Amino acid sequence: RSVPTSNPQTTTTKTLTQASQHPKRCYCLRQHTAKGTPSMCSKSSNRSASTFLWLGLVTMAATSTLTTRAFQFLPCTTRMRVMSTSSTAARNQLFNSSRILRKTMFATPFTALSRPSLMTRYMSTASLTDEQRVELESKIKDKGEEIRSMKEKGVAKDELAPHVAELLDLKGQLDPSSAATPTNKGEPTKKQTQKKQAVVEDAESDYITSRAENYSKWYNDIIRVCDLADNSPVRGCMVIKPWGMSIWDQIRNDLDARIKEHGAENAYFPLLIPKSFLSKEAEHVDGFAKECAVVTHHRLTVDPSGEGGLIADPEAELEDPLIIRPTSETMIWNMFKKWIVSHRDLPLKMNQWANVMRWEMRTRPFLRTSEFLWQEGHTAHATSEGALEDSKLMLDQYAEMCQNLLAIPVIKGAKSPSERFAGAEETFTIEALMQNGWALQSGTSHFLGQSFGKAFDVTFQDAEGKQQDVWGTSWGVSTRLIGALIMTHSDDAGLVLPPRVAPVQVVVVPIPPKKNDEEGKVALNNALDKMVANLKSAGLKVKVDDRDYVRNGAKYFEWERKGVPLRIELGPRDVKGGVCVFKYRVGKEEKETVSLDEVSVMAVKGLDELQENLLESAKERLAANINMMATYDQMKKALEKDEASEYNGPGLYLVPWKCNAENEDKIKEECKATIRCYPTDVNEAGMAEGKKCFYSGEDATHMALFGRAF
Repeated sequence: RSVPTSNPQTTTTKTLTQASQHPKRCYCLRQHTAKGTPSMCSKSSNRSASTFLWLGLVTMAATSTLTTRAFQFLPCTTRMRVMSTSSTAARNQLFNSSRILRKTMFATPFTALSRPSLMTRYMSTASLTDEQRVELESKIKDKGEEIRSMKEKGVAKDELAPHVAELLDLKGQLDPSSAATPTNKGEPTKKQTQKKQAVVEDAESDYITSRAENYSKWYNDIIRVCDLADNSPVRGCMVIKPWGMSIWDQIRNDLDARIKEHGAENAYFPLLIPKSFLSKEAEHVDGFAKECAVVTHHRLTVDPSGEGGLIADPEAELEDPLIIRPTSETMIWNMFKKWIVSHRDLPLKMNQWANVMRWEMRTRPFLRTSEFLWQEGHTAHATSEGALEDSKLMLDQYAEMCQNLLAIPVIKGAKSPSERFAGAEETFTIEALMQNGWALQSGTSHFLGQSFGKAFDVTFQDAEGKQQDVWGTSWGVSTRLIGALIMTHSDDAGLVLPPRVAPVQVVVVPIPPKKNDEEGKVALNNALDKMVANLKSAGLKVKVDDRDYVRNGAKYFEWERKGVPLRIELGPRDVKGGVCVFKYRVGKEEKETVSLDEVSVMAVKGLDELQENLLESAKERLAANINMMATYDQMKKALEKDEASEYNGPGLYLVPWKCNAENEDKIKEECKATIRCYPTDVNEAGMAEGKKCFYSGEDATHMALFGRAF
């Protein structure tokens, strides 16, 4: 990109000639070339080769972002350009060379750089579908764990060899370049290989794929580099790291207050549910049977043969196997039978914050994992009207929480019969739109009718002394909301957090004075203490990053990636001038100079504006991505090749629809679209009246919102 298009051959020759006169530009490669490869310091023809290599590496860099450690390997002139650039986007573009430069010089032997195999290292695996990629990654992980386990048991190398070969074959299918064999004359030593792999993995670990390149990969990169979650040794389960957990804490605190205002009380119910409980409600057991994890024994024992290590003790088999809860309706309604006697006991509203287990074959962090955190509310009522009203009111609370706290606009509506919760008469949902045009179910509330009351024989004596069956509801949201938060607001530079949900709203980075300036240190500390006290008194969540072993630039980069809405810089000159510097994560590219006397007022004002701007931006995206009154052929053509990895997809389709489960299944098979909901507002307004179904041509019964979904 640095070479002009006009007369490129002449320009390139001129550039190389100039570069050969400045061997310092090749410093990185001189110092870090692998042993056994030509030296970059040579004054012979190797200088020209090294100069050409340096230029080629810089110009072929793909989209990337800077790591603190990679910064030192940039040429001096590029460092100066980076330091003088305030725009995050521009800075990221300059940083592009860092990742490719480091990756190539450590991972690729010099003698192989001019060969065609170099290109394969940067070829995309676009020929693989998302499903194939996920399946391969899963197989690679499982095989790696199997090999590690065998090594720990002391299995001989000969027995390990076929397993290692299988692992390499899987990796080759996922990334053909990983199967390439070394082309230099001598085989690298084990120590050299391990060192190169460690450096490459380190460089990859803080790289964020752009949304336009691969939206799914971008999402996973955001979770990894922003320290939200990590893979666990248990397939399908994740470890939520402190930064991710602190975001969930913010959601939980806000929602817990809403739940209590709704009249529910917090309780806790057992993790293990007798299998016989699930069998009592036929539709419920059908809906969850394939996702249940079952406990069959209550202890382990040593394998008598000595070959299997620990095994389930055959004498400890449970008479009634236990299910790790996929949801708690059956357990809670069993308890309701004990607690509900009279109409005076109703309504009874319970909520629990817990984890649940639903065995998933294909997982995505936060969006779909085998184990996840959530809240589940369960209520019992004397009348159908009371239960139905409760389920709708709680859905309103979810929608308000998403909009006011997370700055995510949602569409409220009812699910089609085939998409309802197992055992429910009606399921209400809030659907959010992600940046790639896919929908995400972000919360549900179910009107259960009397199904669970009858299944568990829960009755009450009404005011006239007659026994009546109880009506019920259940409602819940989960850590899936963190996934919605990421995909609604974040960008290619990292996480973007609305101020109200951010664990840290303001990070203050003090710039220390010179070592011998004791007076300056005292003045800075006094100003810093006063500033932080004022910010906290204004109700803001503040963190002071005074780590003396991390450079200021690295601190800025770290907190920007983590999505902290506002950074404040305060140095000795600022204190003397009675000012500080504001830098917002998004919305305002340039820094602002603010008086120290107005810091708290200006911070509150700026963060409120940022929260509102993020919400308005999301609302505009939602409105722009709802296609009205399209034909089925138009929708099918647009969605047939719409994958999760694609950015800026066609969006959602609001169309007239004749409720028909068979046709719904056909559409799902033909273009993978599902009915996200029957939107409440347009259906209550009678928008479907007089219209024909866009699929069958029959009289429409609803306006339906179709689309691809996570």
